[in-house]
Amino acid sequence: MFRPMKLIAACVFLGLASAQAYAQSEVGSGQVKAVYGNWKLKCAQLAGAKQEKCALVQDLALADRPNMFLTILVMRAFDSDKKILRIVAPLGVVLPAGLGLRVDGTDIGNVKFLKCWKFGCLAEVIVDDALVSKFSSGQTASFIVFPTPDSGIGFPAPLAGFAEGMKGLN
Repeated sequence: MFRPMKLIAACVFLGLASAQAYAQSEVGSGQVKAVYGNWKLKCAQLAGAKQEKCALVQDLALADRPNMFLTILVMRAFDSDKKILRIVAPLGVVLPAGLGLRVDGTDIGNVKFLKCWKFGCLAEVIVDDALVSKFSSGQTASFIVFPTPDSGIGFPAPLAGFAEGMKGLN
């Protein structure tokens, strides 16, 4: 399910997401190869890699909080065939509270943040078949961050196109 995993090397891949300032320097090398509903398949040639690295990406922002952003990436692990769900959350969140996830109002769980940089905080999990199924059949995922210990803010992520995007990611 929604369980934390070790940070995969080469977090430079975050540059494929347009997560504020850091990503702006890397997005130039990443191209949108396809669009699947609300998801973009972005690919880039990373330094030292033999082939392009691709990810399904969705960038989220809150209209009432212009400084709050969240980027979702689904990609293959660098060292295996496993898929990873990587989330870059805004700075200024309560780290021990972690990142929550709901799909169509059903609580899926939460995961701890692994690290924060000047552009955001990273959470990451291995994507299992149950999570793929929930995202593929669901309407909306809500990624929840906590600016204070007792108040969470949900970033609604439309799941339209996720199943097709996963096929394109393979």
